[in-house]
Amino acid sequence: MEGNPKPSAGELLIEVQGLAKHYGPIRAVDGISFEVRRGDVLGFLGPNGAGKTTAMKMITGFVEPDRGRVSVAGHDLADESLEARRKIGYLPETAPAYGEMTVAGFLEFIAEARGVDNISAALDRVVQAAALGRVVHQTIETLSKGFQRRVSLAQALIHDPEVLILDEPTDGLDPNQKAVVQELITRLSAGRAIVLSTHILDEAERVCNRALVISEGKILVDSTPEDLIAQAPNHNVMRLVVESSAVADLMGVLEAKPWCDRVERLSETTLDVYPHRGENYLGELMEVTSGLEIHSIHLQEGRLNELFREITRGVEA
Repeated sequence: MEGNPKPSAGELLIEVQGLAKHYGPIRAVDGISFEVRRGDVLGFLGPNGAGKTTAMKMITGFVEPDRGRVSVAGHDLADESLEARRKIGYLPETAPAYGEMTVAGFLEFIAEARGVDNISAALDRVVQAAALGRVVHQTIETLSKGFQRRVSLAQALIHDPEVLILDEPTDGLDPNQKAVVQELITRLSAGRAIVLSTHILDEAERVCNRALVISEGKILVDSTPEDLIAQAPNHNVMRLVVESSAVADLMGVLEAKPWCDRVERLSETTLDVYPHRGENYLGELMEVTSGLEIHSIHLQEGRLNELFREITRGVEA
């Protein structure tokens, strides 16, 4: 898909093997394994209760797994916990902040807690990265949700980590605020490994070069947004509107073509033509309809939300 980075061949920064967590009889995470390399933006997609947040908490060391292992930038999270955590910036779904503190004061506090050497330089860097310059001296409680989310992202960046774990980074934001944060994540991906969870399928399309679909604690799909879209229902389906008198004969001609799986008549004048294996046969359709009075032809693109519903069908959202 245009605009999406390709899967990275960079250095391995996150390695997850057989990670599992049970809460009594509930299998929150059920033996998942995956890798994330420098330059990757990996999207965790799944319905509520799928296990995304629990998995992210285990990767950051906030929750101890029942089994499995996590390695961050070559450091085993169990054996070298401090070294691994120093490489991670974490944005929880509900990131804590002190509303009475100014943006600058809060970020300086986080920098001190992180043991950052040059706090002034770190503050300048994250304020610029998160575009917080005009609110840096305001108290956090006076900020919009969009700015508060950017402050939370800035605290995850204050120690310049190689790995970013972002849980629902645009949750609760309006469309303009979401776009700003999504653009920021794209800029931050250079030289880092980023894992983000989202319910927003368009967000995964915009900012991720890989996508894991998780349901009931298991990985159902590990692919790229491009490949997922290509697998989505209605990908490359051709909708055409023609004169009603030509519809019946045209359906017969189309159904006889080896590249046509089936034709559905939606109205007196509208047909949906489903291609073989979801491939693009628009040129072939144009040849067939040459000479007919065509009002419109539209090539549909599969959407991740369609495939998401198909993959997780039967799982309560």
